[in-house]
Amino acid sequence: MIKLRAITCLLAITTGMMFFSISYAEEKIESYIVKSSYKVNPGDILEINVWKEEGLHQEVMVRPDGGISFPLVGSFSTQNLTLDEIKKAIAEKLSHYISDPEVTVSAKQLLGNKVYVIGQVNKPGEYIVNSYVDVMQALSMAGGMTPYASVNNIIILRRDVNGKQQAIKFEYGDLEDGDNLHQNIMLQVGDVVVVP
Repeated sequence: MIKLRAITCLLAITTGMMFFSISYAEEKIESYIVKSSYKVNPGDILEINVWKEEGLHQEVMVRPDGGISFPLVGSFSTQNLTLDEIKKAIAEKLSHYISDPEVTVSAKQLLGNKVYVIGQVNKPGEYIVNSYVDVMQALSMAGGMTPYASVNNIIILRRDVNGKQQAIKFEYGDLEDGDNLHQNIMLQVGDVVVVP
């Protein structure tokens, strides 16, 4: 009877630890997604609508310089702005002409959300991604690596907001063994995965 209680107690503790571990991992992922809300990129197509204003409903493409144009608002930069921030900026500018404008901004197509995979992969190229993609997922999208790939010398090239480039090392062999999982980072817009 004592053995049965001990086993039951041990099982309850183990289950609780597993639940906490899964719950903690979900919180971390959720936290990452919330903190890094999608920022509009050149090439994205946005749908902008002002409620009860017939002439103020348009699809606009974000220009290469990061700007968009909209009636009564004119041209303004959307660089490093989320959809909500763009909505607020348009509403503020329209408030000079319309009392309490109700603005909706939605992403029609996220054509500017691109990552690149080059080198010794089966399908090198530019990939438009509509969700958060990590290095392993990008390699999978590129059809995997060729037999000649130097799998432990992969690098991710990333530019910061000032244009400075950094190289992030990625060792596929470690992940294959279940080690150093932290290096399977989420890719950002414009990242280039280089497989030598």
